[in-house]
Amino acid sequence: MKAGIVGLPNVGKSTLFNCLSNAKAQSANFPFCTIEPNIGVVNVPDMRLQKLESLVHPERVLPATVDIVDIAGLVKGASKGEGLGNQFLGNIRETDAILHVLRCFKDDNIIHVDGSVDPVRDKETIDMELQLKDLETIDKKLEKVKRASRTGNKDAQKEEAALLKVKAGLEAGKSVRALDLTESEREEFIRNLQLITDKPVMYVCNVDEKAAVDGNAFVEQVKVAVKDENAEVIVLAVGTEADITELDDYEERKMFLQDIGLDEPGSAKLIRGAYRLLNLQTYFTAGVKEVRAWTIPVGSSAPQAAGVIHTDFEKGFIRAEVIAYEDFVSFGSEAKVKEAGKMRVEGKEYIVKDGDVMHFRFNV
Repeated sequence: MKAGIVGLPNVGKSTLFNCLSNAKAQSANFPFCTIEPNIGVVNVPDMRLQKLESLVHPERVLPATVDIVDIAGLVKGASKGEGLGNQFLGNIRETDAILHVLRCFKDDNIIHVDGSVDPVRDKETIDMELQLKDLETIDKKLEKVKRASRTGNKDAQKEEAALLKVKAGLEAGKSVRALDLTESEREEFIRNLQLITDKPVMYVCNVDEKAAVDGNAFVEQVKVAVKDENAEVIVLAVGTEADITELDDYEERKMFLQDIGLDEPGSAKLIRGAYRLLNLQTYFTAGVKEVRAWTIPVGSSAPQAAGVIHTDFEKGFIRAEVIAYEDFVSFGSEAKVKEAGKMRVEGKEYIVKDGDVMHFRFNV
């Protein structure tokens, strides 16, 4: 599962990517600095992992991860191939969620492709290009469906109605995620088209250091503009975050954050937000060899969760021994949880909860 960082050129995408990952994408004050999409595997900050480590004292600790993709800046006309349009649209189609970076700060030393700072206009520029691309996809699909619909095929007629609803929305400048479609319309006819504007989105307002805590007028404008999209808006001083990541000493980083009024790096909140956006959750395994966070889609069954460790675990699944994270912490060890009768044995139908500490029994 991948989240793609998108936005106009020079809004701070590559600088943000560098904050989030150990990779150092080239970051420069000119468009199309990032041509091939950089992919970073980013650790998901999770205090529960540190707590389990302090109780179990394992040989190693492995956090959950999420893939973040830094995609080239998009410009007007991208849907027609302008700039790196076709490549951009291909790269973004391959991601599962979008982190849309908007420039919400003024700085005469950093050029803006449109000559002035206006995050709502910038958002609309990107939206329009993505909507035009989706419209192209819908029109192609409609051509095929209309032929079947004219023969009286009831399913084709339902699909045509759903596609026409989406077409009207896109032509009115609305993204697919903001359209009033029924769940069955989305599931049966829309989801498999992988429309770009149907992907979940988080808007990342890139502000200066002064606005890192409370945002600014630009951020408020963005919040108003996206209120119907069911999208999260996060405020991040990307340049400041970059300075923080350059500090090797934990205490220095902590002092830097306190000086600007933050209790943790904004990038940590963004990574957790991306994880939620991708509809992912975490379960843990905890033993003396390792304490590890495993990533699974929300709604996964116990065998599916076991399969993330190894396919044999899923094929030969017998049962899962499950401890709620709160119980593990409260009693302090697996042995004490067992003594208290708080370990549960769950079968194939069990839907894993976020934070479950699990041990699988299997036979191949």
